[in-house]
Amino acid sequence: MILILYAQPYQIGVEGFFFRSIDEWEQKYPAIKDQDSNQVEEFEIQFIEGDDLECALAKTWGLTQANFKRFFEVAEEWDHYAKISFIIAVGEVGYNFDPETLTSSDYDVDIYFVDSIKELAEQFIEEGVLGEIPKVLECYIDIGKFAYDLSFEYTEIEIANTKLVYRCR
Repeated sequence: MILILYAQPYQIGVEGFFFRSIDEWEQKYPAIKDQDSNQVEEFEIQFIEGDDLECALAKTWGLTQANFKRFFEVAEEWDHYAKISFIIAVGEVGYNFDPETLTSSDYDVDIYFVDSIKELAEQFIEEGVLGEIPKVLECYIDIGKFAYDLSFEYTEIEIANTKLVYRCR
């Protein structure tokens, strides 16, 4: 995984720098001086490069100088499912988070990698969520109505070019 961020100084006329890790930040940060040779202390942190999921994670995270270090850790440590759960819970549902105490299991989100709620309804029927349905009655099941009922609890979304359906409890 490649992540590239850019530290843009808030002071006009001072050039920022690209960095790929916390170590690289700590090497480059002290060298940034203003016209009077004073240490520049405030930066806007911009997401420059990474895969689509890390881009969505960064957007939801709201990168700042105060939280980008924990972002690097999360981007490296968390699996795909945990990142998507965070993006849904914080970015879509509106949960708050504290970067310092955040864990990958903080949000209870059911995620289904299907294209639509109708496809989820079909999957649920195949998995027996409605119980065992005799073959003679299968043709009487209205998938559209079942999907409509599911739409009150489940939501379709696209994250990082992946369609999915979720329910946040």
